[in-house]
Amino acid sequence: MNKTVMMSLLVGASLFATDYSKVIEHPDASKMIEKDLLAPPKVFTMPAGCITSDPAAIARGEYIFNNLNGKKAKKNPPKGLSRKQMKPGKTYMSGDKIPPKQYGNCVACHNIEGARGAGNIGPDLTDYKENFIDSGARDYQFVFQKIADARIDNPDTHMTINLTTKLFTPREICDITSFVVAPK
Repeated sequence: MNKTVMMSLLVGASLFATDYSKVIEHPDASKMIEKDLLAPPKVFTMPAGCITSDPAAIARGEYIFNNLNGKKAKKNPPKGLSRKQMKPGKTYMSGDKIPPKQYGNCVACHNIEGARGAGNIGPDLTDYKENFIDSGARDYQFVFQKIADARIDNPDTHMTINLTTKLFTPREICDITSFVVAPK
């Protein structure tokens, strides 16, 4: 075999045999996992005046219930909601990218009056007030807590943890709760 070819093969083989472990990043996975863990379940007290028959609050609750996020949300949001997620206390400069507001998309799992593409994973919320509130089986605080952090009464829930994770504000939870219990 030609000496040049032989030398090339040896040099090439030595490149593959080199120890590259010092140049490979080894992140601490425990810190990543810790960052992704949910906070423990939290009990929330429904604010005074939370449940309302105000059409604007119910419209906001309906919008949140039926949309996934501001970027792909159907129609324009009602007054008091935005397609963008403005972080409290943060000053945005011209040209800053503001992320889309994440909405509930409750309709992916729940059915309710007037829902389009209603899900069948979670309980049917049709006539919720009549079936659960008026019958005394549930109260408004239960509904508020269930939407805020459902793990309180069901540790194995797959429902979104909305207030503990700060996905929603207390007012947005009140709007969704008002929508769910409103006559439709």
